[in-house]
Amino acid sequence: MQNMHLGKAVRLERIFNRNTGRTIVVPMDHGVSVGPISGLVDMRESINNVAEGGANAIILHKGLVRCSHRGRGADIGLIVHLSASTSLSPFPNAKTLVGTVEDAIKLGADAVSLHINLGDETERHMLEQMGRVTTSAMDWGMPVLAMVYARGPKIPSEYDPEVVAQCARVGVELGADVVKVPYTGSIDTFRPVVDGCCVPVVIAGGPKLDSSEDLVRMVYDSLQAGGAGLSIGRNIFQAKQPSRLVQALHGIVHDDWEVAQAMELLQ
Repeated sequence: MQNMHLGKAVRLERIFNRNTGRTIVVPMDHGVSVGPISGLVDMRESINNVAEGGANAIILHKGLVRCSHRGRGADIGLIVHLSASTSLSPFPNAKTLVGTVEDAIKLGADAVSLHINLGDETERHMLEQMGRVTTSAMDWGMPVLAMVYARGPKIPSEYDPEVVAQCARVGVELGADVVKVPYTGSIDTFRPVVDGCCVPVVIAGGPKLDSSEDLVRMVYDSLQAGGAGLSIGRNIFQAKQPSRLVQALHGIVHDDWEVAQAMELLQ
C-alpha cells in the first residue's frame, strides 16, 4: 500500500472486498460484441440484480454508463471497458481501443479494463494499446484489469495451463493491476498461473456452463489455487435468478463457504 498511488489504492477498494482481498466482477460489455442479448436488455434491472446479490463491480462500455449505472438500489463498483470488436467483423478477435483512461475518470469509474487476444494476427497492435493504457493509468492512479486470452492459429487450446500462465504473465508485465484469464480446469494446473503473477488473478466464465453447480465448483477450485475471485458475465446475468446466484458466489468468494453450502442457497 505504501508504494501504491493513493488514488489507485482507494479505487481498488471499491472493486475488491478490503477484508478478503477478493472480488466478484460481472462484465456487461457484451452488447458491442453480440448486441442486446438476454440478460442485457434492461440494463438498470440487470445491474441492480447483481448489485443486490453482492457483486463488487460491473464492467460497462462508456456509452452505457449514462443509462444504466446506479440511480437506485445497492452501490456497485464501475469498471469502464476500453477495447472492442464485434461478431460481425471478419476479425472478431482483433480488439481496438474505443476509450481512454480520461474518459473513465470523467464517468467516475473505479477502474478500466481492456481485452487482449495473444496469438491473433493483430496481437502487436493490442499489446501496443495495452502499453499506452497502462502508462496513462499509472499517471492517473487508475487500476487496470487486463483480460488476456490466447486465440489464434498457433493456439490449439486457450485453456492449456502453460498458455494461460503466459497470458497472466503478459498482463502483469505490461502493467495490469488485475489479470483475468480462463480457468485451466483443475487446482493443480491453475496454481502455477497464480504463482507466476504478482497481482490478483480472476477467472473468466467462458462458454455458458451446463449448471450452477459447475460454475460454483469452478470458482471454489480457483480460490483454492490462490485465485482472487471471478469476472464472469453471461453465466451470471443469463441465470434464472442472477441475484441469488451472486449471493451464492459471494458466500464462496468472501465468506469461505463450501460448495454444498452455496448449492443449498440455490436449491
